Amino acid sequence: MLLSGEYFVLHGATALALPTKLGQKMKIQELSGSEVIWNSYDNHGKKWFEAEIDLMGLDVVESSDEQIGKFLKKLFKACCQNNSEFLSHWKKYKIDHYLEFPREWGLGSSSTLIYNMSGWADVNPYHLYFDVSDGSGYDVACAGADGPILYTLGDGSLNVEEVEIPFTFKENLYFVPLGNKVSSNDAVKLAKKKNPEKKIIDRISSLSEKVLELKTLNSFNSWIEEHENIVSQFIGTTRIKQSHFPDFWGEIKSLGAWGGDMILVTSDKSRAETESYFKSKSYDTVLSYKELILK
Repeated sequence: MLLSGEYFVLHGATALALPTKLGQKMKIQELSGSEVIWNSYDNHGKKWFEAEIDLMGLDVVESSDEQIGKFLKKLFKACCQNNSEFLSHWKKYKIDHYLEFPREWGLGSSSTLIYNMSGWADVNPYHLYFDVSDGSGYDVACAGADGPILYTLGDGSLNVEEVEIPFTFKENLYFVPLGNKVSSNDAVKLAKKKNPEKKIIDRISSLSEKVLELKTLNSFNSWIEEHENIVSQFIGTTRIKQSHFPDFWGEIKSLGAWGGDMILVTSDKSRAETESYFKSKSYDTVLSYKELILK
């Protein structure tokens, strides 16, 4: 997930991204035949998507979701274009994908799918990502990272730098899923319609690096407020703290596309008090930093 740089990362701003402990696993079985049998399971082991793809033309024969089926076809074709040997030996494949988190949390199920497919097809994950997506690619970088990263998308290039989060106040940080899945594609379209001034891009990049130097919860709260105000003005959307949680005592930061998925909250009160507040607002899941974030 993006701690900083949402929307602006598409315009070249350096973003700070946090890989999560929870991801997605892929199991591949080779059988006799000439098709792919695809099954996707949620974190409870319940199948939420299935499809059959004919390897002759990579056509989706059957699919429980037409849009996802079209995306899989596009993904398989891109894998073959990047590696002509991929699927060149006629076999039947049974593919099972297992999510380790609820789908509505928005922790990059598409990006981890692309990353897993790149490993199977033996292709560059970034080449594959940009062949099938218009996003920044930060989430694919997270899929292959061992910890937090600074990510910068340039003109025909990208830079990934693994960093340490030195916060001494991690116990005061929580993540709250909002259960309102927002389309990443819609967020990308919104960001690309706007052209931020260079000084704003530079300021966001500076904030992404500055956050790594913060020593106190108060300074982090100030950092959140400044970052949220910049994004709010850029996309013309009210901060979620103002619209949904105006009486909360800590700070609140949207993560990724605004309006859904998940928020980061800071609290100088106990976890029980923090959980009680969000439960009173009908949000029953509150995750600690250490529970969710890798390193």
